[in-house]
Amino acid sequence: MAEPLLEPAGGLPDLIQTPLALAEAIKSILAASGPIAIDAERASGYRYSARAYLIQIKRNGGGLHLIDPIAVGPTKYWAELSEALVDEEWIIHASTQDLACLREVGIDPQLIFDTELAGRIAGCERVGLGPLTEQLLEISLAKEHSAVDWSLRPLRPEWLNYAALDVELLIELRNEIEKLLIANGKLEWAKEDFAAILKNPPPEPRKEAWRRTSGIHKIRDLKSLAIIRALWAARNEFAKEIDLAPGRVFNDETLVLIATKPPKGFGDFKKALLRRTRLTEMPFEEWFKLFEAAQLLEGAELPQLRLASEGLPPPKLWQSRNPLGYARLTHAKAAITECALNNFMPAENLISPEFVRRVCWQTPPESLEDRLKFVQNVLGGLGARSWQIELVSPPLAAILGETEPLVVEVSVEPEPDGTSDEGSGTPVETA
Repeated sequence: MAEPLLEPAGGLPDLIQTPLALAEAIKSILAASGPIAIDAERASGYRYSARAYLIQIKRNGGGLHLIDPIAVGPTKYWAELSEALVDEEWIIHASTQDLACLREVGIDPQLIFDTELAGRIAGCERVGLGPLTEQLLEISLAKEHSAVDWSLRPLRPEWLNYAALDVELLIELRNEIEKLLIANGKLEWAKEDFAAILKNPPPEPRKEAWRRTSGIHKIRDLKSLAIIRALWAARNEFAKEIDLAPGRVFNDETLVLIATKPPKGFGDFKKALLRRTRLTEMPFEEWFKLFEAAQLLEGAELPQLRLASEGLPPPKLWQSRNPLGYARLTHAKAAITECALNNFMPAENLISPEFVRRVCWQTPPESLEDRLKFVQNVLGGLGARSWQIELVSPPLAAILGETEPLVVEVSVEPEPDGTSDEGSGTPVETA
């Protein structure tokens, strides 16, 4: 049974809140050696921004440091820390979540070890920090403060203790995962993936992000969609201005309700917005004008029912639009699943499902040799890592000549009276 870790071995350090205190901490970090464990706490779900509200750093021999980047503010010391450790490895759990906010303050790692991604590649069943620590170190971490609002001040001692534990064992955890990777011949795979994370540009803003409003999939009326589009944009701009999560200005349920059951006048409109928010000061008059204007739109001014896709159609449409591509895709999914199982990792870490779809949509060459080169070229052009290309190209090339969809027989338990539902037991396609 895992032994609980209740506090850092050296006790909870004082919170660093000034540039001078940060400079002293940096001296301790630079005087030590080995990789640097780092983590950041953001206020997701509470604030609009994704900035860091707490940064935790630990280095063997250099101590554990809890830094309030809001109190410290912009200072040359952040960049000095990053530049002095440019050749050192930074250990981050789920690095894609924290790299942006670390770079925002001036910490820009050039070499990382992502314990979450490494755990996936190594074949660990559960890759959260807590489960990995329990599995590999036989120590359990308290996680009861994972969803607190880190933007609140002052930061509570119990929150700081929780945050400190996120880096307390990260170096030891990294070393255990590395052993697994080496034992399975996967260390270089992980290093390729780490390097790719650092090279990836920031994601492009979503086109027509308002279409991600919860519940919008049920709406078919274009004027209702126009209302959602207008008020979503207004809410988003206001949320950004006051640095509050949009859903805390007013939630999606309220937005959809106003769009599908439009209020009769300004009073009802204001009441609808106030019903599920703690804010009382909002630009109600301005938003009501947008609401009214959206209802007057006609023709091309109205939004389309669905966003025009610039990529491939969803797989469920392939059977009618590209039957041979659909057949190839069903076989490819089975081949990738088998390859992933053989290599003890999730299929999505073996190769991106989107990359597989790109391969299957196109008409492949005739010969197996040419198909292999075709798959390698497509995957390479999409940015797949060399180890991924090496693993998945042969099984994908082997199935590209398939012309009939792969089907599986579904066994159905009989109903209590000995009957079964209509249509049960018929072949069901795997795609």
